[in-house]
Amino acid sequence: MDVSQYLEIFIDETSEHLQNLSDCIMELEKDPENMDTINEIFRAAHSLKGMAGTMGFKRMQRLTHDMENVFQEVRSEKVKVTSSMIDLLFKCLDAIEGYLDNVKASSDEGTEDNELIIKELNDFIAAEDGAAAAPAQAEPKKEEAPAQTAGGDDKKYFEFGLSESEKDKIKQAEEGGAHIYGMTIYIQKECLLKAARAFLVFKAVEEFGEILVYNPSSQDIEDEKFDCDFSIFIASDEPYEKIAEAAKSVSEIDKVVGEEVKYETLAAKQEKAEADAAAAEKSQDAPAEAAPAQEQPQAQAAKPAAKTQSSGNKKQTVAKPVTNRTVRVDIEKLDALMNQVSELIIAKNSLVSISSNDSGDFQNQSFHEQIEYLERITTNLHESVMKVRMVPIESVVAKFPRMIRDLSRKLDKKMELYMTGEDTELDRTVVDQIGDPLQHLLRNSADHGLEDNATRIAKGKPEVGSIFLNAFQEGNNVIIQVGDDGNGIDVEAVRNKAIERGVITEEQAETMSQKEIINLLFLPSFSMAKKITDISGRGVGLDVVKSNIEALGGDVEVKTELGVGTTFTVRLPLTLAIIQALMVEIRDEKYAIALGSISNIEDIPVKDIKYVEAQEVIHLRGKVIPLIRMDQVLDIEPKEEEPESLTVVIVQKGENLAGLVVDNLIGQQEIVIKSLGKYINNNKIISGATILGDGEVALILDVNVLM
Repeated sequence: MDVSQYLEIFIDETSEHLQNLSDCIMELEKDPENMDTINEIFRAAHSLKGMAGTMGFKRMQRLTHDMENVFQEVRSEKVKVTSSMIDLLFKCLDAIEGYLDNVKASSDEGTEDNELIIKELNDFIAAEDGAAAAPAQAEPKKEEAPAQTAGGDDKKYFEFGLSESEKDKIKQAEEGGAHIYGMTIYIQKECLLKAARAFLVFKAVEEFGEILVYNPSSQDIEDEKFDCDFSIFIASDEPYEKIAEAAKSVSEIDKVVGEEVKYETLAAKQEKAEADAAAAEKSQDAPAEAAPAQEQPQAQAAKPAAKTQSSGNKKQTVAKPVTNRTVRVDIEKLDALMNQVSELIIAKNSLVSISSNDSGDFQNQSFHEQIEYLERITTNLHESVMKVRMVPIESVVAKFPRMIRDLSRKLDKKMELYMTGEDTELDRTVVDQIGDPLQHLLRNSADHGLEDNATRIAKGKPEVGSIFLNAFQEGNNVIIQVGDDGNGIDVEAVRNKAIERGVITEEQAETMSQKEIINLLFLPSFSMAKKITDISGRGVGLDVVKSNIEALGGDVEVKTELGVGTTFTVRLPLTLAIIQALMVEIRDEKYAIALGSISNIEDIPVKDIKYVEAQEVIHLRGKVIPLIRMDQVLDIEPKEEEPESLTVVIVQKGENLAGLVVDNLIGQQEIVIKSLGKYINNNKIISGATILGDGEVALILDVNVLM
């Protein structure tokens, strides 16, 4: 049995419970009388305590137990919800998250006892109701008491049948000089992961000897096909007390019953049990009138294993309702599946390329139909895999309301976070990495963007500042907007700061547009903060945001108005693996442009090209669109003769348009994005490469960088 499988479940479920607790505590602060929220908090805290105990994380269990006591006081209406109590509960959540981080890193909770927080919890309960702490601690003992009155039936290691091979094992071990101990271990009824607990018991006792017999079998125990107890026979040279203590030391073990047994005693009991079982079977053939009188004693004398089995069956009939139809899948497995789909698409493209070759002998109708069918199947397979990889960004943004609440108190500014589009889906790999950049932007809005309360009132703004996070899908991209209704960016102040720090000269500043000056904020170590705090001001914010988002194939833009507010727009690709692309030719080289970035394609006469500030532009349907000559950008030799008309691919990035001049259009194709690694990392124009059907490599152009 591998304990790591339970660790993964524990980590996932603990993260979910922590997020649920955080959301509910935020809700409780707004509506302290909501009993549904209070009950939900209590349930989540109780589940956390049970899971921590099940996995043997005693420090986490102790903290969540004391935290649960506070929720119990609120639930029983002995304590009123206050702001200081909410702060204390959030401290507890942070401490539990610290334990969880340790578990993720080392499979252990660490050595931090968080005594100060536990003391604060107990002091809080004592201050509200001096007598509340004692009953809360006495409760578990009340629950444990009934389990101690089991009497003589506790020794269940005598109650199950042994196979001949198991008897031989015990006999050989005893003849070899080892002590044979029979043990029945009882797990607490409220234990959530009984199999994991049983495994920890096995691990503890195996340090002192070898387990010879399991009941139920080790496989049934691993599959949790048992009630709240299991029995073992162990061969050891150590005294029984030592082994029993090791088993009892495992968390959530109710009690351990056992003794040293001799093979003769065991064999005699086995023979008696078999004889009783045979008598019970024989009695079933007796006259019907004798049955009622014999029924009661025979039921007691019959093989107790039947009793155990019936209780097991009873347990199995109470099936848990299916709450959702989801399966946790390791991201590496999805990556492997995606790679296989990618190779299938390359193979499909190769077949399409061969079939379209006039010189090949593939012109019959049936062959073309099969190729079309293969195209449909691979496209559908790709879409299905992509849907499996897509997860809502809610898993990332759910922690932000708590963060803004903490910042509001730390900065002494009143602020509220409004979020929309949390159900917008992104590729799992993108979601995992987008959290930090969004956190930087929100902290930036709270610290730099929003004015203090007095300034807002003086400006005639609402005292409570607004921060917003909106997410939505736009073509093959997901747009996430983070902004505020604060002071906005003072472009003149940024310009002066850049000159003062020697980033630009005064002459350069004169010719720079507002957008170019604002983009200076994304330079490393450039900060407008007047003082360094633990929130911001070290110049490691926006440059990290920009580099992280660009590493994901996205980009970030800023719109600001002095006195009104600032909005950062983050644009991210839906997927990083397979895309629909337009294949184009520039001289003899083939390039791919993501179809989601293309607005339309135009044939533009050379005579229609105009110039604005020495930049080639075209006037198309009421819009002035700048032209980008791709041969010049890619440093390719110009044509000897200028053609009469140009093939222009109009690409779009947000509200901005640009026209890419190419030589020829090849057509639309589904392509697999392959990373170029660090070979041409300095060239941002090329975002990757793809393998075409004929084996040729085509480079993928990143239009976001060109615009």
